[in-house]
Amino acid sequence: MIAGGVLFAAGVLLTFTGRLPWFGNLPGDVHVQRGGFSLYAPIGSMIVLSILLTIVLNVVARFFR
Repeated sequence: MIAGGVLFAAGVLLTFTGRLPWFGNLPGDVHVQRGGFSLYAPIGSMIVLSILLTIVLNVVARFFR
């Protein structure tokens, strides 16, 4: 229930504030556009998000241990 509440709060926050200006524009994000083909792979942003979530979940796990 806590995780659901956190996801809900994050969704509401992003809905009212718009998108994060730095997310998706980091070094390592790949955007290829040729003719009728477009590819966007936010590799750098996903690495940053993974690191942040790992830190948060480790802190939460230690708190409830």
